[in-house]
Amino acid sequence: SAATPKIADYPFTTLAPHLGIVDLPDYRRFVMADLPGLIEGAHAGHGLGDRFLRHVERTRVLLHLVDPMPLDGSDPVANYLQIREELRAYGRGLADRPEVLAVTKADVWPPEGPPGDVLSRLAAAADRGVHPVSAVTGQGLQGLLREVVHVLSEAPPAPDVPDGIATTDEGGDAAGS
Repeated sequence: SAATPKIADYPFTTLAPHLGIVDLPDYRRFVMADLPGLIEGAHAGHGLGDRFLRHVERTRVLLHLVDPMPLDGSDPVANYLQIREELRAYGRGLADRPEVLAVTKADVWPPEGPPGDVLSRLAAAADRGVHPVSAVTGQGLQGLLREVVHVLSEAPPAPDVPDGIATTDEGGDAAGS
């Protein structure tokens, strides 16, 4: 998409949701939202998590990006499961939304894959396939996009969410999401 979220080499770089339009062949398109990461307790209002989760309520499909080598040394699979628990605890059907999983930074993995057998452990924990991708080289992005489009085509309509949820771009302008 043409979205321009702030990116950096540290966790929780994204501080506000950003929207971008993904253009597809045959004049099709969809809106993708880049949402800030969640912390433990987000469902109860820790950090800005409950505000972010309200944005997630408007989604039809979740694309979960997993960092295979977190800077804090934490286990990526445990991190993924914690986010899934936050979605479940928040309720409102978020844990039941269709989901696509991607493991990022494939361009910096050793030849045998990410450390700790992250791909197979994550696939087993999530009971679904996992897409290895690199935003830097583009590796795996077309396959990931095809999967997102497929899942989106089968997903139910987005639920009605009360108005008043807005995103803020880096210039401070608000846009309905």
